[in-house]
Amino acid sequence: MKDVPARRAVSIHARRRVAGGNQFSYRTVEMKKIAVYPGSFDPITNGHIDIITRGLRMFDEMIILVAYNPNKSSLFSVEERMDLVRKCLKGNNVRVDCSSGLLVDYVKGKGANVILRGLRAVSDFEYEFQMALINRRLNRDVETVFLMTGYQWFYTSSNLIKEAASLGGSVQGLVPDLVNERLQQLFGKAKE
Repeated sequence: MKDVPARRAVSIHARRRVAGGNQFSYRTVEMKKIAVYPGSFDPITNGHIDIITRGLRMFDEMIILVAYNPNKSSLFSVEERMDLVRKCLKGNNVRVDCSSGLLVDYVKGKGANVILRGLRAVSDFEYEFQMALINRRLNRDVETVFLMTGYQWFYTSSNLIKEAASLGGSVQGLVPDLVNERLQQLFGKAKE
């Protein structure tokens, strides 16, 4: 059996009329498969990294969209979160951006048509399913793809990470080393 690549660019045959006649010329245009992975990433965790790494096997490019809401408080500023995400993810096929607008508008504006979401548990599914349906209602061209989080990250969330770190708990191994260092700077070293 022939090996099939994990991902392929989509080929589109474009047809245009040659000047002065009824002749047509054809050309093939390779379109990248781009997914947008939105989240607060306050902070980015190894669960997020897992979803991004696995998502990159399916998509040519991913945009990590750091969402911000001016009405909500966060541990790290938008700029700090974007910087942490950039430093934790090095690669040509990953871009980091931020937005506070409507997600489906952002996705289409970037030439993507997929929203990638990670699921940890059934409780995540209910919320994410509702979001996928409203996004679908707002723009039928945008699909939502769900990836189950790896079993080792099932219980990991940014909120739990922040809470544990703020109370002196060790979050080493649950977040990238750089994030662990930043949390220690904010809250002090974890108890041994």
